Amino acid sequence: MEAIKNIIFDLGGVLLDIDYHKTAKAFSDLGVQQFDALYSQANANHLFEALETGTISEDAFYQSLQGYCRPETSRQQMQSAWNAILLNFRKESLSELDQLKKKYNVYLLSNTNSIHLTAFNQILLEQTGNPSLNGYFIKSYYSHIIQMRKPYLATYEWVLQDANIIAGETLFIDDSINNIIGAKEAGIQTHLLLPTETIQQLQF
Repeated sequence: MEAIKNIIFDLGGVLLDIDYHKTAKAFSDLGVQQFDALYSQANANHLFEALETGTISEDAFYQSLQGYCRPETSRQQMQSAWNAILLNFRKESLSELDQLKKKYNVYLLSNTNSIHLTAFNQILLEQTGNPSLNGYFIKSYYSHIIQMRKPYLATYEWVLQDANIIAGETLFIDDSINNIIGAKEAGIQTHLLLPTETIQQLQF
């Protein structure tokens, strides 16, 4: 096993606490049936995948989502339900990034979307005074911006090439087993972050 020179971090469940159940319940309250079948940690249907790869606009997303909700549901209600998944940043983990940057090339690779990016940047600003996560990383790769998402092999290969880093010298940390499997296929070293773990507890 090669020595690690680069670390790629996931965002939700690693640096930012998230709760899929809060969003699922919020949409259930808006009349959506079986939201978990549409979007969960392990799965995203065509609508949510399109949002996370930037191939659908926010307006088009809300228009399509409206079809799953009660007819009187407002855009604001849908936005609030969608953002309910986002909780607080792990400030100790963000501090750990500042230490890791001294020794490793540190990157972010997140399946996200323009709606959540706006929302979690606001949470970050309120919690830390920082307007974005960019200062913590050499580069942040957001799925809706690069128009590719995990767990597809091509996504990892594209990021490795863009960052000009070697797979075997790279560690990928994510809380989703599907994303870990995808990274392994690309030859990247991996660590599945368990619900009981934080990155500051890991031995690099």
